[in-house]
Amino acid sequence: MANSSWKVWGKRLLTLAFVILIPVLLYTLARNLDWQEVRQSLLAYTPGTLALGMLIALASYLVFASYDLLGRAYTGHRLPVRQVLPVAFVCYAFNLNFTTWVGGVALRYRLYGRLGLDTATITRILTLGLLTNWMGYLLLAGSVFALGLVKLPESWTVGASGLQSIGVAMVAVALLYLLACAFAKRRTWQIRGHEITLPSWRLAVCQLVLGASNWALMAALIYLLLPHDLFYPSILGVLLISCIAGVVAHIPAGLGVLETVFLALLQGQLSQGTLVAALLGYRTLYYLIPLVVAIVVYLVLEKRAKALRAKTSAAPSNAG
Repeated sequence: MANSSWKVWGKRLLTLAFVILIPVLLYTLARNLDWQEVRQSLLAYTPGTLALGMLIALASYLVFASYDLLGRAYTGHRLPVRQVLPVAFVCYAFNLNFTTWVGGVALRYRLYGRLGLDTATITRILTLGLLTNWMGYLLLAGSVFALGLVKLPESWTVGASGLQSIGVAMVAVALLYLLACAFAKRRTWQIRGHEITLPSWRLAVCQLVLGASNWALMAALIYLLLPHDLFYPSILGVLLISCIAGVVAHIPAGLGVLETVFLALLQGQLSQGTLVAALLGYRTLYYLIPLVVAIVVYLVLEKRAKALRAKTSAAPSNAG
């Protein structure tokens, strides 16, 4: 009885936190953005470029949402695809704008929990999604760095050879993960009460392909918005470096970090105005517009979950 009471109060507190937290985060984001600058950056592009950019962003979000479809296959839960994809989309949009803890973790537990999944299953979906994202990152970033496709400023202590060595190590980690999934005899471990099971090698291959594809699509969007005489692998490499800087800085949406890294690594190749305009366009197409859509989808999901709970609670009384 005590455990049941704590669960009820825990859910109520979590609900209250979301009711307060999400509007506060949205207000903070809206207040700190220069909307006039966003508008001017978008008006500088042709409708065709913006339409293609939205298609690239949509493709990236679909790829990311597929991480949760891999989680569905991995855990064996039976939620239909039409329920999984909206949850994954909402979580990704909130994750990008408000950090992993809000979108990637807390929101995923809430939305999946309201659809009937238990905590252990949600944890396994979340873990597989994180592995998919970062194993794909390691394979792609490692390949770009190892091939020397990114030119670092001379003032950076890592240096070109150091970055290449890091790249080789990153690729090795991704390949070791794939080999472990293919050949490991022991496939399950217990860590702090949680069971961790290696996926099949086929699922691991899908993880690496989807993870790398998502990062490549993000870079393709930035590349589209920049002058076309640039080298796509260089833009990809700069984005991959800025991602690590953003994770270390732990700033929501990586505000300022992305721009700083791009300005540092592409100085001399582009004017600051051109680069900042492209990155503002990227943030609008990849962060802000999907967030607006995600808010609407989130409200629909909450409404449906509420209706489902009401229907479920009414069923026993009708049966009686």
